[in-house]
This record gives sequence, structure tokens and C-alpha cells, in this order.
Amino acid sequence: MNIFVILKRTFDTEEKISVTNNKISEDSAEFIINPYDEYAIEEAITLKDAHGGTVTVVTVGDEDSEKELRTALAMGADQAVLISNEDLDSQDQFTTSSVLAAYFKDKEYDIILGGNVAIDNGTGQVGPRLAELLDIPHVTTITKIEINGTTVNIERDVEGDLEKIETSLPLLVTAQQGLNEPRYPSLPGIMKAKKKPLETLELDDLDIDEDDVEAKTKTVEIYLPPKKEAGKILSGDTADQVKELVSLLRNEAKVI
Repeated sequence: MNIFVILKRTFDTEEKISVTNNKISEDSAEFIINPYDEYAIEEAITLKDAHGGTVTVVTVGDEDSEKELRTALAMGADQAVLISNEDLDSQDQFTTSSVLAAYFKDKEYDIILGGNVAIDNGTGQVGPRLAELLDIPHVTTITKIEINGTTVNIERDVEGDLEKIETSLPLLVTAQQGLNEPRYPSLPGIMKAKKKPLETLELDDLDIDEDDVEAKTKTVEIYLPPKKEAGKILSGDTADQVKELVSLLRNEAKVI
């Protein structure tokens, strides 16, 4: 089985974000594999153990993304591909999915896995866009997957409820929290990862013209949310509290 995982390098979830000159400051920031992509990697390795085959992890990013690819290799992936974005003036979900589609156009794949969303932009667009470009089925927010031949049975999260789907390979799925518990790279895994193949591709290698994948969206402004003000405790009997609350909502919050 040919199993692929698309992943993204994101800020560490524990990182304190600061904005400088309308850009998120990356000075001394820690980066990790997007947490939802870790579920995808874990599930890919589980599928390989059950059905055989290879797991290839792919990302579109700069040379610093090699660290996250090596982490995926240490978890148990077999090989990695870094598609360099250094020739791109800008990159959005359209760009990423278009570049990935160019990579996959001559590949044999049974299943492609990715995270449901990235924790930085949170759009959840790359997986579905890629599936559309490849003209294959896709199922998002999966919490369980079973493959029998070319038949695939899936359970997916739908706003706190559960939906069961039957589809077929080839297929793209995006992983939701609860699908599995991602493993930590072991020391032997880290040592083996250093010798596993990591291929770097340029846009020219994929016959991509930068103008054809130019970003369709532009970030106009980046800013931190306003600091939360201290809450107010209403005193007095219930009738007095209701009057004060209505007054605050009308005169301060201006929502009524």
C-alpha cells in the first residue's frame, strides 16, 4: 500500500506569539509538526503495519521544515519529501494544494492523510482542495478508519455526533483528535531517521510556473486579540442584579 501524509510546520502550541511590523515574529520561536498532522502520521504507520507498504511524508516549506520531516521519519515513516517554497513570493491554501497536486500527478497512491486543520491559520482547506485537484474522494475529521481491500469504512466527527461512511481507494482523509494517540519518536527511531531518504524538490522539478500557483489571498493585517478586562461581580438581591446587568449591557457593552 502506498501511503502518503501531507504535513505542515507550525508554531509550538506552547509558544507565546508576538507581532512585529504586521508579521508574526519567528525570533527564537519553537516549531513543531502541526498536531493534527501527527494523528495522520500515526494512522499512516498503523495502516502500514496492518497492510504493508510504505509511508511517505510530504511538505511544502523552507529548509527549516527538514526538522519536522525528520521527526516524522523518527516516528516511523519510511521516506520524506521537502518541496521548497523559496521561489514563491507568497503562499496560501491554493498555492500549497496546487504544488502538492503537481507532485502527486505522476505518483501511485492508495491513501493520502493529513491533519483536519493547521493550528496557525485553521482553514482546513488544503486536504479537500488537493483531493479535488486529484479527482479522488475525500473525508474530513475522521476518528476511525478500516480498510478491507479497496473498500474503506470511516467514522467521522460531525459537531459532537458520529457519521459512518463507506468509500473506496484511492482516497484522501483528514484526521481529527481522537483518531489515535501519536507515538513519541524513540531513540532508535531518531537514529534510524538520520539514514532514511529525504528528497528535496524545487518547483522546476515539478514543472511549476510560480505565476500559476501565485496566492489567491492576501493577509491585510495581523494583530493580537485585545486583552480581556476583569469581570464584574453583581451585588444585591436578584432584582437589583438584573437591573444592573441590563444597564451594563445597554450602556457599556452596547449589545441591547
